[in-house]
Amino acid sequence: MESVHRIQGRDLRESDIAAIRSLIRANPAWHRTRLSVELSRVWNWRSASGRFQDMAARSMLLKLERRGWITLPSRRGAHHPRRACAPQAMRAEAAPIAEALAGLLPLRVETTSPGHPDRLIFSLYLSQRHYLGYRGPVGETLAYLVRDCHGRDLACVLFGAAAWKTRPRDAWIGWDDATRARRLLYVANNSRFLILPWVRVPHLASHVLACVLRRLSVDWQAKYGHPVHLVETFVDRERFKGTCYRAANWVCVGQTQGRSRQDRDHVLRVPIKDVYLYPLARDFRRRLCHE
Repeated sequence: MESVHRIQGRDLRESDIAAIRSLIRANPAWHRTRLSVELSRVWNWRSASGRFQDMAARSMLLKLERRGWITLPSRRGAHHPRRACAPQAMRAEAAPIAEALAGLLPLRVETTSPGHPDRLIFSLYLSQRHYLGYRGPVGETLAYLVRDCHGRDLACVLFGAAAWKTRPRDAWIGWDDATRARRLLYVANNSRFLILPWVRVPHLASHVLACVLRRLSVDWQAKYGHPVHLVETFVDRERFKGTCYRAANWVCVGQTQGRSRQDRDHVLRVPIKDVYLYPLARDFRRRLCHE
């Protein structure tokens, strides 16, 4: 009997993984994006809106590679000369911004897409200034670069796919395993939030969160063909107090168990994090549990 592995919400058999290897070997000129697009079509892997799930397929391929089960083509642009020299150009601190929030308004919240100059800036800020770093998008993501009314960079906010399973969140929503599997795509994860280190503006962080969250579901619908009804984030208790999330009316529903999603043997300990949630609709439970 074939082994079955649950990855990216799909049950993969050994024959499925072998078919992916064959697809890679048969098409050596295909880059990673092309592979994920073709795989989603071969499997007819679609979202609830009917769109092919090429971003989910890409995330699944990366997870398979991390486990050593497949070998993907090299990343495109890995040795691009502009990218190689750009980090050096970003190392210097910008001029300090230390003033009242009112003098920066209205903020300009702009989405950044791969290939746009702002996306390189966004990626470099996170890779160099965020304590978790940044290696590029995986799966469904939205990236926002926030500037003030004078055009000065202030913050980066990144959203991606929700965690597959976290007990405090699932209990607060009222999910069982089957409902979570069907409805998880309607939850987004705020995986990175960075106020640039030279920016010292009281109440800016909570204001940035509020501005971004007002448009998040509409932007998600436009890009991926479905809305999001709830946002989650995980705050490292050893580093942060979650002040800006509480000020922006997020709800702390509990803590993680201090385990990594890669810890299949239950031996790897990671920092315990507070689980914060923010509903984007008043009837979010109905939308997440019953629609």
